Amino acid sequence: MDGRKIEENFFKMLMIASTLLIISSLVLILTTVVVKGLPAMNLAMITQTPKGGYYLGKEGGILNAIVGSLYLAGGATFLAILISLPVVIYLNVYADKDSPLVNACRFSLDVLWGVPSIVFGAFGFTIMLFFGLRASLLGGIIAVSLLILPVMSRAMDEVIRMIPEELLEASYSLGATKLETALKVVTRQALPGILTAVLIAFGRGIGDAASVIFTAGFTDSIPSSLFRPAATLPLAIFFQLGTPFPEVQERAYASALILTGVILIVSIVSRILITRFTKHIVK
Repeated sequence: MDGRKIEENFFKMLMIASTLLIISSLVLILTTVVVKGLPAMNLAMITQTPKGGYYLGKEGGILNAIVGSLYLAGGATFLAILISLPVVIYLNVYADKDSPLVNACRFSLDVLWGVPSIVFGAFGFTIMLFFGLRASLLGGIIAVSLLILPVMSRAMDEVIRMIPEELLEASYSLGATKLETALKVVTRQALPGILTAVLIAFGRGIGDAASVIFTAGFTDSIPSSLFRPAATLPLAIFFQLGTPFPEVQERAYASALILTGVILIVSIVSRILITRFTKHIVK
């Protein structure tokens, strides 16, 4: 067997081992959450807010955390879209592709992507103090939007960069302006990738605890306005696991099962949307 064949087989085995490791990790996590969380799961968990003494083992549910997480992740995702999409369209349609500004912007987003979420939480807390805000749903939305902004922007940027340059030139040759090309050609062509980026960011936002621990607060009620504290599923899991009561700790795994289910639904919806919108792509 020659050297090239040995090298190919080595890297093939490495890839297979890595793939099995990823699948095994997912199966192990899901099995742990299901086995420990399913016995504590009941209808009250998802239809009721915590009653008095819920974290001491009494009755109630985590409806406040489920709704709070959806409010927070949904608001942060919407805010991040409003900022990300214009940025990536400017970088890919209007700006010179090799200009220092474009390179600096991409470098900044890459650095922000690697910043720990607790730093975004501390930064969001500083902004709240500056504007005199208390821990609230709005504070959590701001912190989470800062967290998912680089994730969403870089994912969209990579998708739009893959659009053939000839497609844009064909649009210009037909008399379309850059704005018309951006809105009617670029976004349409990259729509499946943009949807994927948005849903990945949503999943990242709904599962993060560190960025909201200082900014969103926690409450047993469903938030009635942007300026009220909001509970989230990650913090509900954290608080329940921190109690010394075994029945409450089992509810933490049930909460983790609910959170996993939400993320699984988001992933399935993203697959369906990608399949539906891929047929509009010019290949």
